[in-house]
This record gives sequence, structure tokens and C-alpha cells, in this order.
Amino acid sequence: MASAAASAVSFARPVKAICVNSVSFSALRKDNVSFRLQPVPQRFSVCCAAKKETVEKVCDIVKSQLALSDDTEVSGSSTFADLGADSLDTVEIVMGLEEAFGISVEESSAQTIATVEDAANLIDSLVGK
Repeated sequence: MASAAASAVSFARPVKAICVNSVSFSALRKDNVSFRLQPVPQRFSVCCAAKKETVEKVCDIVKSQLALSDDTEVSGSSTFADLGADSLDTVEIVMGLEEAFGISVEESSAQTIATVEDAANLIDSLVGK
């Protein structure tokens, strides 16, 4: 049994490294399993996290725009869809964010916003310009 996390691999049985580019291991059965390690291009990266104040302000605006009760939890990882927002609600949220932060969000950028954190990151990047 093997498990992989990030770039590390751990094995329940002894491992024999054949060369730098491949690793083989065998179980107690006749089956031998091998795999080749290849460089993988970076698929995503986090360049910067939004400021806590920005996330909190976005949470407040989202709650207000969606008329959510005070006991509804809204955090950076909250998606607009999970909060019950449809496409029109999302447009209204973006308009509220533009007004509150004094920014202008392009339509292409607005379409990439799915979570509160996405909105906060976009706002911080636009305010920093």
C-alpha cells in the first residue's frame, strides 16, 4: 500500500530505488508495481492571500446583498452558489464590491469569482494598482 501527498510518497513495504527517474516496489505477492516519476508543470499557485480586513468586508457585503441572517456563517471559502446566489445575485455582489471599494471590475475578471476569497484577492490586486 502506498500513499502520496504533495511531492512525497510513503510506502508500507520496503522500497528499492532503481534510478533517479523511476521507483519500483514489490508486494508479498508476485505482482510487481513500478511507476515513473516525471516532472509536472506547476498547475496552480497562491501568489498572495487577501488581507483579513478585505475578506471581512467582502463577507459583510455578500451577507447584505443576499439578505442573509446574522447567524449565517460566511467565510473566505464560502462560495456564492452555496450561499444561494444565482447569476443575477453575483452581478449585484460585484456591483456592491465596486461601490464599496471604489474599483471597477472587468467582466472577464468578474466571471472568475466563485468564492469570497476570490473576490477579496481580486479586490486587493485592483486596489494595489
